[in-house]
Amino acid sequence: MAFIGHGNPMNAIENNVFVEGFKTLGKCLPKPQAIVCVSAHWETYGTRITAMESPRTIYDFGGFPEALYQENYPAPGDPSLANEIVTTPSKFPKELDYQWGLDHGTWTVVKHLYPNCDVPVVQMSLDRGLSMEQHAELARELDFLRYRGVLIIGSGNIVHNLRMVDWNKLREPFGYDWAEAANSKIKDLIISRDLKGLSRVERSGMEMNLAIPTAEHYLPLLYTMGLAKSDEQHYFFNDISIGGSLSMCSVVLG
Repeated sequence: MAFIGHGNPMNAIENNVFVEGFKTLGKCLPKPQAIVCVSAHWETYGTRITAMESPRTIYDFGGFPEALYQENYPAPGDPSLANEIVTTPSKFPKELDYQWGLDHGTWTVVKHLYPNCDVPVVQMSLDRGLSMEQHAELARELDFLRYRGVLIIGSGNIVHNLRMVDWNKLREPFGYDWAEAANSKIKDLIISRDLKGLSRVERSGMEMNLAIPTAEHYLPLLYTMGLAKSDEQHYFFNDISIGGSLSMCSVVLG
């Protein structure tokens, strides 16, 4: 499993330290049978699973260079896997989706891991109606995927406060004190496999409230950590803050 700080959509076409981190990860990972990605950029009521044969590439952003909109990631879908996820007994409602596709939280990262578009990709939405604890519980229900050769990716950013970004410092490492403190605390919870603590960070003080003003970029981490075993190794990469209030910290487990 992996949680990946996806950051700026321009990472799809730029060569920078973060992209190098994505590419290095792709070289280290065995090729999976399929990928299930939980992206910060697809929020719904009830959980939805993409079930089309050929998911479209979604450009869910604006104001970027035309070259970014010319990028395409035509990875196949996996309707059979999507159906299995939906029909597995669960206390949380799940539905097949034939409209969405792969948003930039998914394709701008996965294209660097598997550039040949030869791994089926299924995207899973974030249910707006669930608490953090319930998202972690739902994640644990996906444990069967680990034994099927499926790579589970959470894609977001553990510190993500766009309202406080210093836009002049996006090209250099820089984090406000509260952002660095929150990043460090979350890493400690990851290292200790403290899923309960990770599911209650909004109750952990001012730095967490600033780091996670809204939950959508943080929640994908719970899908990675909800499946982590206590004895599994972890590896942090791209552990850099930019713009003061964004962390690109990513982690691989297992």
